[in-house]
Amino acid sequence: MSGAGSGMRVAVVGGGAVGVTAAHDLAVGGADVTLFERGEVASGASGRAAGVLYDAYAEDVDAELGARALDRFREFSGSDGFEFVECPYVMLARDGDDDLAEAVEGAAERMRVHGRPVETLTGAELGERFTSLAVDDVAVAAVASNAGWTDPASYVEMLAEKAREAGVEIQTNTEVSVSTTPPGVAVADEAPVTRRFEAVVVAAGAHTKRLLAGAGIPIPLKPYRVQALVSSRPFDGPMWYDASAGVYARPHPAGLLAGDGTVPAEADPDEWDRDADDWFVSDVSDTLRARAGYDPELDRAWAGLCTATPDGDPLLGEVADGVYVAVGWQGHGFMRAPATGEAIAKQVLGVEAGIEQFDPARFDGDEEFQISEGMAVDTDADREA
Repeated sequence: MSGAGSGMRVAVVGGGAVGVTAAHDLAVGGADVTLFERGEVASGASGRAAGVLYDAYAEDVDAELGARALDRFREFSGSDGFEFVECPYVMLARDGDDDLAEAVEGAAERMRVHGRPVETLTGAELGERFTSLAVDDVAVAAVASNAGWTDPASYVEMLAEKAREAGVEIQTNTEVSVSTTPPGVAVADEAPVTRRFEAVVVAAGAHTKRLLAGAGIPIPLKPYRVQALVSSRPFDGPMWYDASAGVYARPHPAGLLAGDGTVPAEADPDEWDRDADDWFVSDVSDTLRARAGYDPELDRAWAGLCTATPDGDPLLGEVADGVYVAVGWQGHGFMRAPATGEAIAKQVLGVEAGIEQFDPARFDGDEEFQISEGMAVDTDADREA
């Protein structure tokens, strides 16, 4: 990709994981890049992400992006305070959840078809493998060995520094609007002056819909709250997701991080509750005690925003001449950021990116849809709904 941009002027709007990755890769590809962030880098969804990383996806393009993302996480590990910590990922269903257990087994089989190193285990086999987990009520588990975790903010900060070194101008605390024909960005403090670019990439998370709407570009996107907590008691075990409870956990430098706490209602990206709900802390604590014999000592709890689309897949590509979007990750944005940021940069530079499945043109922009948990395992009933 190096040299493909040859001085092409590109604006990137959004200083999260996808935005800084795209800006970095565009600059390495020869583009003249300016990144605009309304706050500080990693101050939005990326800074509040869980940091669970795996490539265990059942669909081919998702598996490819997941594998590429993990490759890049490993390549960057050890740079400027960023570390990728190897750790297996367990997904399980409980006895009595027959549809869910069947879905876990089916998903694991499809993951193996796509070359992902995923094993299917009984509850007893899982207990032998990971003594830190309670398994008496486990019907089936899938274990992905190619996985790990990290501090999401450290990735964004590291890549922002690499982007600067590659020549990217990063303007923080800078609110902008987007325009088309020709592509441009207007800084709020400079209005009505518009800076013209040959391409604009909007990767502004929950604010993306409003930014594009201001440019006359409708997209079907709904921000929604998810929640997480950190406990200060040590945890020595794998990352795990109890699909029956809808709760995940992973090791954390302070002890343990757990979530999901999805609130399936559209949230205002400017006015939303950043504190975790009491019910979430209570429910997750109960699951931690039952699944891992782990009595949490709450260090902090918070809420972040994810973005949903009608089909659960991202909007990744051109939405108007020279204007591109990268959003709608359904809770999987950070873990695929090194690959999706790379892919949108390739598309801008005119290089084959292999992301046609995520073309925003598959929607009109006014679709009605329900928000669902991003980590949830689809059963046959879900797929038929």
